[in-house]
Amino acid sequence: MAKQQENGGGIKVLADNRKARFNYSVEDTLECGIELQGTEVKSVRNGKFSFADSYARVVRGELYLFSFHIAPYDFGNIYNHEPDRDRRLLAHKQEIKRLQRRVDEKGFTLVPLKVYLKKGMVKILIGICRGKQVQDKRQAIKDRDLKREAERQIRDSLR
Repeated sequence: MAKQQENGGGIKVLADNRKARFNYSVEDTLECGIELQGTEVKSVRNGKFSFADSYARVVRGELYLFSFHIAPYDFGNIYNHEPDRDRRLLAHKQEIKRLQRRVDEKGFTLVPLKVYLKKGMVKILIGICRGKQVQDKRQAIKDRDLKREAERQIRDSLR
């Protein structure tokens, strides 16, 4: 059996939504479980999912994840899962109420930031985010380029 790369505490990151961190400023985060059916777990463990355009929303007091695509499992049979169904996120009622209050404020949305395994369970890190303006995105690119250039100069000076 192959040894898995793990970060501290038995957490294995399956995917990180870097696009969301670029397009939104993250105000707060919440770890949620996700209700998966049948072969969805095996597909997620194999990294066969896409959540670039996905978002979460509170519907009738429950938290749901929309546009989260999980590819059908290659070795599945006729009972394979539907790839684009809406999936329920598992969180405490008080946390869901707190999220609902924050989302009702102007400009906030719930965006999945990371998908990972924790003690063998699939977890999703949901962020309470506010959309960035174009000038904020430009500033982020500028800061990133300046940091990269400074690191390059330090590396060259050590040679």
